[in-house]
Amino acid sequence: MKKWHYSWIILAVTFISIIVAGIIRSSAGVFIDPFEQDFGWSRPSISLAFAVCLFLYGFSGPFMAAFVEKYGLKRMMLGSMLLLSIALACTFVMKQEWQLILIWGVMMGIGSGLFLTVLSTQVANRWFVKRRGLAVGILTAATATGQLILLPVLATLVDRYSWQTAIFLIFILSIVMLLIIALFMRNYPSEKNIGLYGNEEVTEPARIQVGNPFKMALNALVEGLKVKEFWLLAGSFFICGLSTSGLIGTHFISYCISFGIPVVTAAAMLSFMGVFDLIGTTLSGWLTDRFDNRWLLFWYYSLRGFSLLALPFALASGSSTWLMIFAIFYGLDWIATVPPTIGLTRQRFGLEKSAMMYGWMVAFHQVGAAVAAYFGGVVFEAMGSYKIAFLLAGGFCLIASLFVIVIKKQPTAVTLQK
Repeated sequence: MKKWHYSWIILAVTFISIIVAGIIRSSAGVFIDPFEQDFGWSRPSISLAFAVCLFLYGFSGPFMAAFVEKYGLKRMMLGSMLLLSIALACTFVMKQEWQLILIWGVMMGIGSGLFLTVLSTQVANRWFVKRRGLAVGILTAATATGQLILLPVLATLVDRYSWQTAIFLIFILSIVMLLIIALFMRNYPSEKNIGLYGNEEVTEPARIQVGNPFKMALNALVEGLKVKEFWLLAGSFFICGLSTSGLIGTHFISYCISFGIPVVTAAAMLSFMGVFDLIGTTLSGWLTDRFDNRWLLFWYYSLRGFSLLALPFALASGSSTWLMIFAIFYGLDWIATVPPTIGLTRQRFGLEKSAMMYGWMVAFHQVGAAVAAYFGGVVFEAMGSYKIAFLLAGGFCLIASLFVIVIKKQPTAVTLQK
């Protein structure tokens, strides 16, 4: 019987850690109304804290990639999860708006940065030659699935008990995850005296230059800004963030509530999207290994745009059937864009640089998310409805589909780790 390759254990540990980090970050959408009621804070103020989180976790990505090269993957995962645990503990004693921004903006943003940006790329590059696209798809699916799957549970705890009870649940999950990472995570296959999956030869990892992590990350940005493909991918990813975690992830529940839909039902719809995201993004990883990544992105952004344009009318119709159809359709496409975006980044910049370059693209992604998270709250405050925000997001997605289709096709050969 063939021995189970340890890369799949690494994949499982990484998958679960991303799920937990995603749950912690995305729970913000469940707490908007409770924080508003308990503390008397305005919705734009609360949205600002969550926008800071989205912004920082995106911009921390390339720096996290550089810190991983310098200090190791396992150590950075432990440090990041510990920071999330501390932030959750601090939530129980916060009293002021600036504390909300510090805890849920700064600490949560930096703590979730590694897990929700470059971790999937780092693990796939370090542990897989064969099935690398599939590995990226599975781990990417965990990013959104984690952000959505437990929302009904958290919403139920808030509804029946208190927001403190919901916070306590995710705090316990973060502590358990710290133990799992400490016990099972490894930096490279050579630490287990094995080769990458698909390459049985045991070799020492090829490392990029190790210096000042901040300088490494900034040098990568300067290199990327000189390349047209970087701008096109980063621009499309800005719109990706705007139309997913920024708008849907932060304001979908509140949008549903404004139509009289109960909070638990709205959270269940988001969770339902997470289930279908797991299917759609894993499938996207499989397709990325087999088809032109540019055309995959074209169809992903186009279909997402049309679904967002339809959402306000589905809610206004009062039909639960149309809302369910939206949840399924949108869930399949939630972050299916990530595997082909990573594939195009790897093709253009090479394997060794791909994690840091992708980290900067995630930074643009999260700028878009932060913009949507904050201005979604502003639009609601000014107009009493999110309709304009969702229609604009749909239009931007159609523009993103044009960005990716004009990218020049790159040679398929990729430099492998030796």
